[in-house]
Amino acid sequence: MPDIPWFTPTPPAPDAEVHVMASRFETETLLGAVRFFLKAPGIINQIRKAPGAHGVALRARILDRTFLTLSAWEDPGALHRFARSEPHRSSSRAAAAFMRESTFTFWTVPASALPITWAEAEHRLAEEAARPQRTA
Repeated sequence: MPDIPWFTPTPPAPDAEVHVMASRFETETLLGAVRFFLKAPGIINQIRKAPGAHGVALRARILDRTFLTLSAWEDPGALHRFARSEPHRSSSRAAAAFMRESTFTFWTVPASALPITWAEAEHRLAEEAARPQRTA
C-alpha cells in the first residue's frame, strides 16, 4: 500500500520550533485495518486545513494491520484543537473499538528539520513502546 507522502499545509517560520507527533496503530483484524484506512483520507484532508498544521504523512500497511502517522504543529494547542475537532474526534473514538495497540510520541525540532523522516519517527515510536507503562 503506498504511503501518503509528507505534505506541508502551512510552512513554519524559518526560526520556529515545531511540535511533532508520531503515532503507530495496530488493528485487531484486517477488517479493522480496512475501516481505519477508509477513514484516513478524511483525517489527512482535515489536517491539511487545520490551523497551525505544518506537515502530515501516513504510512499504511493494511495487510500487516499497521498504520503510522506523522504530523508537525505550530504548538501543542494546535494539535489538541485538531484532535478534538470533527471528523477526527468521532473517528478516533470509533477506531478504539478495533485497535489492538496504539503508541504516541511527541518531540520538538527546529523548522529546518522538516520534513521528519520515517526512520526518525519509527525510532522514536520504538523507544516509546519500550518504556515501562505507567499505572494509575
